[in-house]
Amino acid sequence: MSERPPSERPPAERMSSDKNTVGGRMRRYARVGGTVGGLAARLAGNRLFGLQLDKGVHAADLQAALGGLKGPLMKVAQILATVPDLLPNEYVTELRKLQTSAPPMGWAFVRRRMTSELGPGWQSHFKSFEREAAAAASLGQVHRAVSLDGRDLACKIQYPDMASAVEADLKQLKAVFAIYRRYDRAIDPTQIHLELSERLREELDYDREARNMALYRAMLADQTGVHVPEVLAELSTDRLLTMTWLSGAPLMDQIGADLERRNAIALNMFRAWYVPFYFHGVIHGDPHLGNYSVCPDATVNLLDFGCIRVFRPEFVGAVIDLYRALRDDDEALAVHAYETWGFHNPSKEMIAVLSEWARFLYGPLLSDKVQTIQDTGGTAYGAGVAARVHKKLRELGGVMPPREFVLMDRAAIGLGSVFTHLNAEINWHRQFHDLIDRFDLSSLKARQAEALAQADVPLAY
Repeated sequence: MSERPPSERPPAERMSSDKNTVGGRMRRYARVGGTVGGLAARLAGNRLFGLQLDKGVHAADLQAALGGLKGPLMKVAQILATVPDLLPNEYVTELRKLQTSAPPMGWAFVRRRMTSELGPGWQSHFKSFEREAAAAASLGQVHRAVSLDGRDLACKIQYPDMASAVEADLKQLKAVFAIYRRYDRAIDPTQIHLELSERLREELDYDREARNMALYRAMLADQTGVHVPEVLAELSTDRLLTMTWLSGAPLMDQIGADLERRNAIALNMFRAWYVPFYFHGVIHGDPHLGNYSVCPDATVNLLDFGCIRVFRPEFVGAVIDLYRALRDDDEALAVHAYETWGFHNPSKEMIAVLSEWARFLYGPLLSDKVQTIQDTGGTAYGAGVAARVHKKLRELGGVMPPREFVLMDRAAIGLGSVFTHLNAEINWHRQFHDLIDRFDLSSLKARQAEALAQADVPLAY
């Protein structure tokens, strides 16, 4: 009797530990509490007995603990390691390992997972399959393999019990937000939590990620500086994603390269993120260092498509409107942009505060000259702007950012940190205008609908 393909195998044959269960969530609460509590106890002990904290040792302990926990908490650490100057170098060095070299799960887990997804004879689908993980991250790990027709493959395997881990961590995050709101009412995080919840749940669905990958292959088909893997649907399920292997080096290996190469990498990264956004209303919301690599010719590989956001075309138009409002000091256009995004009846004072932060984010785009990101203020200046804006928002009674802002801000700040690491010198103004000068709302709507239909991605805002 021949084996049924993965798509025809009933859920009962899958690993029961993958379900979102009360028991799974309780185990997660215990693991998170025990791990964080243990680290805190060691830190408190050092202070109690007057011992000097060894940052390197404590950072390594933190990396090992978060790597063992997997899930959303590990993703937070990945983001923290991306922003320049946010943490001491010892912590950045250790947390950066979580982006591509987190502690993997062993062969026993891999064998169970592959059997549950492809059946008992799963190894017959490959010419070879490496036992050791090539990379391990927050929700899954990657193994190299070779297809029967000789292609190099990457098999992304989801860790067990991730549904319970995500739900448990989201519940804890909601509790943290509630405590935060009691002491600081500058920002109402309600919509932020809703957005993070929906995106994280989507990241558990590898079938959805496969469709996102097809979408990006279509949107970036004309961009020779960006490579997107090809999915092997016959060897993929909702918890196993098999795709072609793309070889490349970590971005941090490029910071000592010559300026021409660093600029080329930065331009390819810029277009990899913003061609999809301004031409199709889609953004990759997770630009941490483990989600791309660099080829010898300075082109880039995009490697992860779990965190993808589709925007209303009007939202994209408002991003451009706000740029023009800041450039031309047009208050009425700024009000229109903020209201289009979902800020309801913002006061003149609120508009002024929001625009102070916007000027920082848009800063590199406003001047028609070659410059580094640092020339427009850099990390220290951005921290100062954020502190001032936060204080003013609190004085005005606070604001509830629309949920669409979460990934937009994350992408802008994450890419800004990439360009800061590269110390790239580029006329960002002209690169931006190359994307927006022919912007037309109806054309965007048509391109978006066509691309989403082609990749079978649902049109949901």
